Amino acid sequence: MKQFVKVLLIIIGSISLGLGVLGIVLPLVPTTPFLLLTAACYVRSSDRLYNWLMTNKWFGSYIRNYKAGNGIPIKAKISALIMIWFSFLFSAIFIATNMFLKIGFIFGACFFTVVIYKTKTLKPEDDET
Repeated sequence: MKQFVKVLLIIIGSISLGLGVLGIVLPLVPTTPFLLLTAACYVRSSDRLYNWLMTNKWFGSYIRNYKAGNGIPIKAKISALIMIWFSFLFSAIFIATNMFLKIGFIFGACFFTVVIYKTKTLKPEDDET
């Protein structure tokens, strides 16, 4: 069972890494949250993959800056907010049939907006890359 969980975490982490890589080139896909998920999966499943990720010249700085308390880049915040509001509003308007669900989607978008707003923003001069 323990080996199954490790393999599952590696698969989830690798999918998340792929989405994070897409976020580097696609403006509406957030990079940092996916890379943080990748790091969380890898740290629990593979020391080798986690060390590779943390020392990687393209991805490592995103995670190290967040872990050091420097925050996340403004681009990541903006793209995350756009994605959250687009998907939550779309769901509230076109998917949810119950009024409570509609209100829940709007509340969820507001909640995540506050969380992202309160997260420190990485200033370019703080970036270690």
